[in-house]
Amino acid sequence: MNKLLNELQQAAAERETRRHFLHTCSTGLGAMALSSVLSSCGFFGKGNPQNNTVGSAPLPGEPTAPHPSQFVPKAQRVIYIHMAGSPSQLELFDYKPELAKYNGKDCPQALLEGKKFAFIRGVPKMLGPQGKFAQHGQSGAWVSDYLPHLQGVVDDITFLKAMHTDQFNHAPAQLLMHTGSARLGRPSMGSWVTYGLGTENDNLPGYIVLASGGKQPDAGKSIWGSGFLPTVYQGVQCRTDGDPVLYASDPAGMNRDVRKQTIDAISQINQQQYDDVKDPEILTRIAQYELAFRMQMSVPDAMDIKSEPQYILDSYGVDPNKGSFARNCLLARRLVERGVRFVQLFDWGWDTHGTSADGSIDIGLHTKCKESDQAVVALLQDLKQRGLLDDTLVVWGGEFGRTPMQENRDGQVLPFMGRDHHLDAFTVWMAGGGVKKGFSYGETDDIGYYGVKDKVHVHDLQATILHLLGFDHTKLTYQFQGRPFRLTDVAGKVVKPILA
Repeated sequence: MNKLLNELQQAAAERETRRHFLHTCSTGLGAMALSSVLSSCGFFGKGNPQNNTVGSAPLPGEPTAPHPSQFVPKAQRVIYIHMAGSPSQLELFDYKPELAKYNGKDCPQALLEGKKFAFIRGVPKMLGPQGKFAQHGQSGAWVSDYLPHLQGVVDDITFLKAMHTDQFNHAPAQLLMHTGSARLGRPSMGSWVTYGLGTENDNLPGYIVLASGGKQPDAGKSIWGSGFLPTVYQGVQCRTDGDPVLYASDPAGMNRDVRKQTIDAISQINQQQYDDVKDPEILTRIAQYELAFRMQMSVPDAMDIKSEPQYILDSYGVDPNKGSFARNCLLARRLVERGVRFVQLFDWGWDTHGTSADGSIDIGLHTKCKESDQAVVALLQDLKQRGLLDDTLVVWGGEFGRTPMQENRDGQVLPFMGRDHHLDAFTVWMAGGGVKKGFSYGETDDIGYYGVKDKVHVHDLQATILHLLGFDHTKLTYQFQGRPFRLTDVAGKVVKPILA
């Protein structure tokens, strides 16, 4: 209780001191000048010894102003591609010829004792790899024929082949991957990054989300929420059909000048309320109204892919008149080149239990790969030819892996080939932004069940992403409920061997 009271008193004193200085010593222009001076002096990038946070409370109207990281970063921005449902690493990247020898045989009891599965009951059959594997590139990376386009760019990629997590159900595993906690209420990774670095474009959100596949991820919009951070840092989901952002367009009968006068009036009222109650969320509200007004011009331009040359559209496999994962990949490139700090792509439909053809590893997974493979590779090549890949970190993966045995339910074999959720081994890959090229890190056992070398936990992945952006993950914190919180909770270590 004393910590909470001290925190409240400190926050009130900081707000009052700043407000008093700006009120007595400057006009609005003076406030902007002060912000510029403090930023150039590295003020926003230094830790606060009082509470071990990075940065300071944002000045009114500038909650997402760009400011430096703790040390020189190798990446300036992130494109995180999440395949919601989790693709099978055993069909795509983790080649296990020994597993093929056990295909159709009863799973050894030693692999079942003490284990938790989402659906497997009784004794399932082992299931060999369904993809045809070969080594590719100078690095000799193993990739199956499910991803023929990716085979050609493996020398630009680092594979993390012994990833593991704590959660074997979709929603909590997605939350853990993107917020650092399996429970609701924590800020997403994109929110932490925007909080730490701000954005490079005043007319676009610093954190944009694009979803495809027909459904939202199982964890819902919480995985791009801001949690206890100010809501200005939450992800903004843009649609690929109709208005990119709902309610951003002017209402019927209202022109832009009238809309601007309305926004100004609302901001004045909000400012008066902030002066009275000192609630920092009011500053967020002011900033969001003003950003929404600026977005009316900038977002439609950024989302209009019809201006792209035909050869670019063809390289991604995009139909400019339809929303798709391929379209979102192209939009990701357009957004990062316009200064958006964190772009999150979610594609639903990668859950392959074997309950249907669409949800099987031999049919459904193959279809999803065909829908995404060309676009992902086109994104990497497009970033590379524009000189953006060197400082743009691209991350691809799901929330967990799949089992080396075939899923059964209530002891019954399912009608299609499928694998259950698996938390002990899966693959994530990264490219650009300071990671090694043509490199594989980590190994699993002969059947892909356990990581046996260079294991990487979800928190380690998060720590590494923040490190590449110029942050010590233990010091990018936010004071909440009497203690400093961080993305990696109380764990995580940087995976230094993969750094270029």
